[in-house]
Amino acid sequence: MASIMQNDEDTDNRGQVWILDQKLDQPMEEEAKRLRNMYKEKKFSALMILQLAFQSLGVVYGDLGTSPLYVFYNTFPDKVEDPEDLIGALSLIIYSLSLVPLLKYVFIVCRANDNGQGGTFALYSLLCRHANIMIIPNQDQTDEELTTYSRSIFPEKSFAARTKRWLEENAFKKTALLVLVLSGSCMVIGDGILTPAISVLSAVGGINVGHSMISNDVVVLVAVAILVGLFSMQRYGTDRVGWLFAPIVLIWFFLIGGIGIFNIWRYDSSVLKAFSPVYIYRYFKRGGKDSWTSLGGIMLSITGTEALFADLSHFPVASIQIAFTVIVFPCLLLAYSGQAAYLLKNPKCVGGAFYHSIPDKIYWPVFLVATAAAVVASQATISATFSLVKQALALGCFPRVKVIHTSKKFRNQIYIPDINWILMILCIAVTVGFKNQTQIGNASGTAVVIVMLVTTLLMTLIMTLVWRCHWTIVLIVTGLSLVVECTYFSAVLLKVNQGGWVPLVIAAAFFIIMYAWHYGTAKRYEFEVHSKVSMAWILGLGPSLGLVRVPGIGLVYTELASGVPNIFSHFITNLPAIHSVLVFVCVKYLPVHMVPEEERFLVKRIGPKNFHMFRCVARYGYQDLHKKDHQFEKKLFDNLLLFVRFESLMEGSSDSELSSLDGEEIDQSGNILFNNNGNTCHSNAGNTVSSVDSIVIDNSSLLANNTIRSYSQASSQIETDELEFLTACRDVGVVHILGNTVVKARRDSGLYKRITVDYIYAFLRKICRENSVIFNVPQESLLNVGQIMYV
Repeated sequence: MASIMQNDEDTDNRGQVWILDQKLDQPMEEEAKRLRNMYKEKKFSALMILQLAFQSLGVVYGDLGTSPLYVFYNTFPDKVEDPEDLIGALSLIIYSLSLVPLLKYVFIVCRANDNGQGGTFALYSLLCRHANIMIIPNQDQTDEELTTYSRSIFPEKSFAARTKRWLEENAFKKTALLVLVLSGSCMVIGDGILTPAISVLSAVGGINVGHSMISNDVVVLVAVAILVGLFSMQRYGTDRVGWLFAPIVLIWFFLIGGIGIFNIWRYDSSVLKAFSPVYIYRYFKRGGKDSWTSLGGIMLSITGTEALFADLSHFPVASIQIAFTVIVFPCLLLAYSGQAAYLLKNPKCVGGAFYHSIPDKIYWPVFLVATAAAVVASQATISATFSLVKQALALGCFPRVKVIHTSKKFRNQIYIPDINWILMILCIAVTVGFKNQTQIGNASGTAVVIVMLVTTLLMTLIMTLVWRCHWTIVLIVTGLSLVVECTYFSAVLLKVNQGGWVPLVIAAAFFIIMYAWHYGTAKRYEFEVHSKVSMAWILGLGPSLGLVRVPGIGLVYTELASGVPNIFSHFITNLPAIHSVLVFVCVKYLPVHMVPEEERFLVKRIGPKNFHMFRCVARYGYQDLHKKDHQFEKKLFDNLLLFVRFESLMEGSSDSELSSLDGEEIDQSGNILFNNNGNTCHSNAGNTVSSVDSIVIDNSSLLANNTIRSYSQASSQIETDELEFLTACRDVGVVHILGNTVVKARRDSGLYKRITVDYIYAFLRKICRENSVIFNVPQESLLNVGQIMYV
């Protein structure tokens, strides 16, 4: 599916690489465009959009929806000194909700999704496709022709082109961008620990309002029990949890909205003047530093916004937007306004303001719903953490962990057991350690505002490189976002010693893990690239490779998409025999959300035909899961046979006796037309090809043409012999050969590198899942080859 390609590093200079060219024919261009649009904009019916909007309440908006439980208490921890302060604080809440969740995230940031995927890593992968900023350069031109691989081409002198060159010009800027992404991701994980703690503790704290005789220790124990139950339910998946939680959250929003209307009517409707931004100015002018410090509490009114974007992979953008604008946003405004109206008449009841403002007749039903809603609130950040870790895994930024797909209908809904239990333990530790929502609130605010700042900086690059906005628009949007978020950031910094240090410590721990893993992976890849086996050395061994070629197929797993890995030379110099057919398998993850099944495999031949050596690159997106592909071996072999057939066809196309093909036709210029469901694919066959090395196989076009006839008797016989040989070798057995490598720093390395590689990276490799488990390799056909790499 590309034009003539240059020789791969593992071919000799005599051969050219030919693959089918979809760009030579206008209908194929239109078909490719249609496929890209299909993957980019998944079509949902109106009923499905509404159904998913309902479900999104239970997964995405729980955190944002339970903020009224603790915002006013964290803003005014003692009491309200001046009624005008309440109006000013309410005005800040109203405009914070309008500017950050509504305007910035729901209508701007959500549009920056990577084919429906959200979060900092989705933004990073989107940038990686538009600029050469990946630390591990394992991509080639063929990958850019995937239907899910979309990128923009800039005019040479445009602002976007200059920004792209500025990013690519040195490794420091690439590393700095990666550090920024990892920092934001680690803060999301930290928020996934803090949000369940503060939400559940605040909800259960309502017991003290109804029965003041109950001690705080009992409240903490009840909160811990609820948290254990919440994390234990995660294994059932987002789909089931969403259906279970969505009705609870819907009832919760209607309740807080209704109670808000009641309190505005009963206590003081003048609170609605807070919709005027003038009261924000008066609030800061009157309170000075105290008003500035209180922003740390007001910041909690928009917690959960970062989870909204990270959870985007679970639901389409339209359903997220409908749920927020129709239900979430108006109900939150009513809830905060109602609480403010109550506190104007009862300023000393700011502690537990939400529960004090509930009418007595419905207190206990609302308490039960609030407790259930607090449990749901935790779901948003937990789901966001799962999505983020899955993306980090595919981009080589997280140790290998078990990922379970929990829904057959929605491929993006996942569960990661190891992360789930780590979150639970840390969440319980925070709950028991602090025992009050004030310090946990300070910690949560710190995590949230840092994530928002990271998102703003990444969005600046997205608007420039992906959307190609004019620099003035980029400056205005970025400037407005930074003014709001830096204001909040300066306030939460004042509370670092009051609990704000917790997310910094948690994020630092996860950052060390993620950066050390990525650093070790990058150094290992560099070692393999620089120590590849030369093709001249392999050719010098002859067809037998200097060994006894025993029947069977050997699948040699490598991270290299081109060239022969060093471990192969280590293998043949230490063993007396090798398989008759060798296939170097590279499982490669690309910065795309998914790779269509029909475009998964890229097959190439290594060396002359009598060497029987091939390469198969299996390409995946960060939402794909290799272990889920139970028929991987069968699909690989099918593509290998298809490659041999097409290789013979391409060689025979230069024969002067070429006349016709079964189910195909030749045009007057000598191009071969392959018809599949009315679509035509041309391949320029006018030139003589001395040897064929690589064919990208598009199964959607080729599998429909199962009968491929040769152009001459000689090529037909060679093809038949090789196909029979490959089939016979497969029947004998397939052995999976994996490198069991130990990575060590060189002796002349600095202290930083030795600690990172010899201790942190080595420890992470010992405790993470084995490659054989990730690749779903059966133990009875596994062969590990040991090797030490000095990087």
